[in-house]
Amino acid sequence: MVIPTLRGHTFAGCFISEAIITSAVALVGIDPGKQSFHLHGKDGSGRKIFRTKATRQQMMRLLGILPACTVVMEACAGAHFMARQLTALGHQVKLISPQFVRPFVKGNKNDFIDAEAICEAASRPSMRFVSPKTEARQTLSVLHRMRDSLVRDRTKTANQAHGFLLEFGISLPKGLSLVRRLPSTLDEHELPPRTPNAPASAFTLSGRTDQGTGQGNDHPA
Repeated sequence: MVIPTLRGHTFAGCFISEAIITSAVALVGIDPGKQSFHLHGKDGSGRKIFRTKATRQQMMRLLGILPACTVVMEACAGAHFMARQLTALGHQVKLISPQFVRPFVKGNKNDFIDAEAICEAASRPSMRFVSPKTEARQTLSVLHRMRDSLVRDRTKTANQAHGFLLEFGISLPKGLSLVRRLPSTLDEHELPPRTPNAPASAFTLSGRTDQGTGQGNDHPA
């Protein structure tokens, strides 16, 4: 008896036949990681076709030879970049908030189960998806988050300076304007030796943060 030779591709030890590659896959769930990615593939009826673990290069090679299908990932770090890459390969990419995937995790949590849960969540007709961001939108979002972080650090430092000065009986009005004039303000009060160095450092940091945020306006601390 002649045993037919199966033709296909091997990805990270998982053999995927050409019949699967060229026909059945309709939905692929990806659980992304920093170095490795876990994939779960289904056909149009929801039957599992394959699952495999791959590096980023192996995953891109596999998805590059698959016919156009729906690829779903959690909306986490790096997901928007991957979405742009996979869209360029002709796939329809959808991103799901992790909180909507959690109810579909079966049994003990692992990466393969997470990938399957992503497929299950994406199959629900009422599921809400996150729109993949363009490179310009993502750059703007990063700038906004960095600015917000600098503003929070500035407010925290100003509040600490107010608290430190209260330890020596100096009560200052709220706001950053007085913190920016801190050196001259400290000259008007008598403090223990070496104490003025700490509030002066807060003054310096506040000025640098103003430059980073592009703001010179006063904001309440």
